[in-house]
Parts: sequence; C-alpha cells; structure tokens
Amino acid sequence: MDIIIGSRGSKLALWQANWVLDQLVAAGHAVEIRIIKTTGDRLQKVSPSQPLPASIAQAVAEAGTKGLFIKEIEEALRAREVDIAVHSMKDLPTEQPEGLVVAAVPSREDARDVLISRNGESLAELPAGARIGTGSLRRQTQLRCLRQDLEFVALRGNLDTRLRKLDRGDCEALVLAAAGVHRLGLQARITSYFDFDQMCPAVGQGALAIEVRQGEARIERAVAPLDHPATHLAVHAERAMLRRLGGGCQVPIAAHASLEGQQLRLRGVVANLAGDKVIRATAAGAKEDPESLGALLAEKLLDQGARAILESIQKS
Repeated sequence: MDIIIGSRGSKLALWQANWVLDQLVAAGHAVEIRIIKTTGDRLQKVSPSQPLPASIAQAVAEAGTKGLFIKEIEEALRAREVDIAVHSMKDLPTEQPEGLVVAAVPSREDARDVLISRNGESLAELPAGARIGTGSLRRQTQLRCLRQDLEFVALRGNLDTRLRKLDRGDCEALVLAAAGVHRLGLQARITSYFDFDQMCPAVGQGALAIEVRQGEARIERAVAPLDHPATHLAVHAERAMLRRLGGGCQVPIAAHASLEGQQLRLRGVVANLAGDKVIRATAAGAKEDPESLGALLAEKLLDQGARAILESIQKS
C-alpha cells in the first residue's frame, strides 16, 4: 500500500515521521514523507521582541498557539494530499476537526521535563536571578514554586536553535521536554530531570498522535499495530481533563496519567499567571473509562480553586 505521511520539517518532527515510516515499511507498505510548513513554524522565526505578522497574529487571536503546528497538516489530510499526519500529542487540540481521528498512539517516550544548564549547575545551584529559557506558562509557574527569583526568557525555534542560544549566553538554562532531547540523541546535554511533583508535564507530552481520515479502513488497518493501549488510555484521560477545564496554551494546565494494573492514575495542575497559586490534585479510576477519570479530576481541580483562576485568566 502506498502511504504518504504529512509532517513538519523540523529535525524532531522528521524523526517522529521517519519512526512511523520505518514501522510501516517493515510491515510491507510503500511510504513517503511530505513536508508541510505550518503557521507555528513561521511563528518560531519571529523574534519575541518583534510584533507578529498580521496573518500569524490573527491565527493566534482566533485559536491561541494550540494547534498552530498542525493546522496546515490537517488541511492536507482532509484534502487527501497526505494519508497520515504525525503530530506531537501535546500540540493536538482536544477537539479535532470533523472527519479526522487519532487512529494510533505509539508507546510514550519519557514524559518528564529536563533542565539543561550552560555550566552544568542544578536548578538550586543557578545564580540568583538566573535566566531560564522557556516561553511556557506551565513551566514558568511551576518553576516559580521552586525558585521565586528566576527570570524567564521566551526563546523561539526548534531544539537545536534553543541550545545554540543557550550556548551563546542568551540564558543560563533551558527547560525542555525530555522526549525531544532523547529522540534527537542529545541526552548528554541534560543536567537533571524534574520529577512529576516538581514539574507536571503538558497534556500528552512524550506521546505521538497518528491522525487519519475517519472511516478510511485501509489506512486505519495499516497504523493499528502502532498503537500502544496503555499510552492511548493515559493520554485520553489527560486530554479529557484538559477538555473539561477548557484550557489551552494560554492557561498553565498540566497533567500526567499512567496505567497501574487495572487502574489509571491521573495527576493534574492548574496555576495562575503570577505563579503564586498552584492547584494540584490526583484521581484514579478504571482503565476502561479514561474519559470519566479526566472529567472527575477536572471537577476536583475546579472545586479546589481552579475555577476562579480560569475565570480570572479568561477576563484578562
């Protein structure tokens, strides 16, 4: 079967697409990758100190940054220009376009965040007022709980670009997803790993989403062997929590689920923008119903103070 994979052109995105290609080729399919430039790729080339081009600013205003790395790929998928879209799960909005479905979620990489410092210092050893390269509100708010003196620098660009900016002195350290660092073979750069109590990851972090046209049986059959049920269930619970909370990249929301025996265990975090109020909660439920587990944890977070935080952010 001839299959065309749609992917962004970054080194990490192509690693992910080539991993899927290798699995499908091993199963006897003829596969090629088609690179598609997304709005998110154009956004990364704009300096944080410069105003956004009108087209990108409009896209961000309409949908936030969530989905900017996948919009054009999904359009190509719906137009039948490609047969499969490979995304980082954390880039995928909780509501998918009509006619598209995530047919497979492969086994998850390490979901943790990592610290990469320029001189090998741990977070505790960084100098007072150290600059941390991250534009993620989720990371910033949780880092403030660990050290209130830190400053944050919004660095755009792919992983290699951010590492170059670190090495030239734009900041003292970076906080990145372990999965991307591992996939590109850059583990030697990692200074330390955050545990889930210190830094709860983004929803879906470390997982891939293989998206196809709904009802296209031949493609669904081809990618079905790539699905890892435990990862799929965990990600489903995390995304259900996020969907119930109604949050996106503009709200510091984090979650991580894992399958333990017959139960899914889910932790979630909601923080305000100042980082001085962080709501944490956990829940467990039957693996057969990840949707209900995600909704349950969302309600716990809302009842513990997340509702006021979310309402405040939406009004700002």
